[in-house]
Amino acid sequence: MFSIPMADFFNPEDDEPPRKVRGQMPTKGKAAFSRHAPLAARMRPRSMDEYVGQEHILGEGKLLRRAIMADRFSSLIFYGPPGVGKTTLATIISNETHSRFVTLSGVESNVAEIRMVADAAEKEERLNGIGTVLFVDEIHRFNKSQQDVLLPHLERGSLRFIGATTHNPFFYINSPLVSRSQVFTLEPLTVEHLERLIDQAIADEERGLGKLHVEITPEAKRHLAVVCDGDGRKCLNALELAALTTPAGADGKVHIHLAVAEESVQQKTVVYDGDGDAHYDTISAFIKSIRGSDPDAAIYWLAKMLYAGEDIRFLCRRLVISASEDIGMADSNGLRVAVAAQHAAEFIGMPEAAHILAHCTVYLATAPKSNRTTVAIGKAMDDVKNGRTLPVPKHLRDGHYKGAKQFGHGEGYKYSHDYEGGYVPQSYLPEGEGRIYYMPSDNGMEARVRERLEYWRKQFEESKKG
Repeated sequence: MFSIPMADFFNPEDDEPPRKVRGQMPTKGKAAFSRHAPLAARMRPRSMDEYVGQEHILGEGKLLRRAIMADRFSSLIFYGPPGVGKTTLATIISNETHSRFVTLSGVESNVAEIRMVADAAEKEERLNGIGTVLFVDEIHRFNKSQQDVLLPHLERGSLRFIGATTHNPFFYINSPLVSRSQVFTLEPLTVEHLERLIDQAIADEERGLGKLHVEITPEAKRHLAVVCDGDGRKCLNALELAALTTPAGADGKVHIHLAVAEESVQQKTVVYDGDGDAHYDTISAFIKSIRGSDPDAAIYWLAKMLYAGEDIRFLCRRLVISASEDIGMADSNGLRVAVAAQHAAEFIGMPEAAHILAHCTVYLATAPKSNRTTVAIGKAMDDVKNGRTLPVPKHLRDGHYKGAKQFGHGEGYKYSHDYEGGYVPQSYLPEGEGRIYYMPSDNGMEARVRERLEYWRKQFEESKKG
């Protein structure tokens, strides 16, 4: 859970309950689902006791659970991947709140509808003393203008807001709206959570599959729970497909074995958005695994990105960057391997490019590491940024054009190749302005660079004394 100031989020000492008016779902209402509704919709939990998962924010005694049950909450944002219970949690709140409950869609609604709901909320509050809770599904789909319409009503307290989003609210929702809301992160459901959902659906005769007399083997249940990757909606809908397409046996029961479960979810869908949190979080884990010299973890994250269809050019760019940023002078061959992998991967294409990217990934992960060149350029950039802009010493200035000697350009410059070892002590910054930015490590080939550089720096210091 993100830590944000809670203001009037919940006051347990406030015993005066608001006026009881059952929560309302506009137009679509709370009517019973049709027989054609998918199992995941029919089995949507109706109360907190039926809700599965998210114990870190909804367990017994947790603040959010107490606030919902007591109808003492301010604006909320539920953030998490698909199928983990964001909309379900809003539905439970609609059953528990004593305010009017209105829902809008981030995909379908416009500014006019938002204003209409907000105006109606103010009128209801003024005339009847009844508050309004507005639930916006996929709030990240609202543009800035749509989100801004909500702000004055939240400020005045005439409207409470609940938003659900699969995108990081700190990137995709306006800062003023986030600052007025309590943000809760919902995690993917565990395998155990999904198995509980399967058991509930099989046992429920009113909304679930109870009348079909379904029996599922432990192996089949485990397969569905694992392959659905924390998505409760996907898991229940796969279970329903398996149950409805499997004929009843001689005993009148529908038997779901592992083979049936495998057919109902033929390919695992990885939760991965090409431009959202999963994209950035996974590439972050990939690069950090390379930096941390763990080839196994790096290969796993690479496989996940390739399976999800990540752009191989993006992966190549990140590998080339890592070769200099994290391996650097400890093994300069890392950069050569990364650049070669970039060219080869683009030339070959998928799926064979996976072998090339794996080769490069393992090389970089197992190479000695040094970020000293990265640190050096960072320090120098900071100096320039903070005003340390030095003039070029005259002996280093271009002396090849006509009239250069008149200005003294190039005079006194010592040509390194004229001296033994190709080195001559000479200042390459203005007198007295020399600073050390690059400090080689003892890792890999950089250890030899360190020895050579220390020898040259010692010669330079001795030349100044002479």
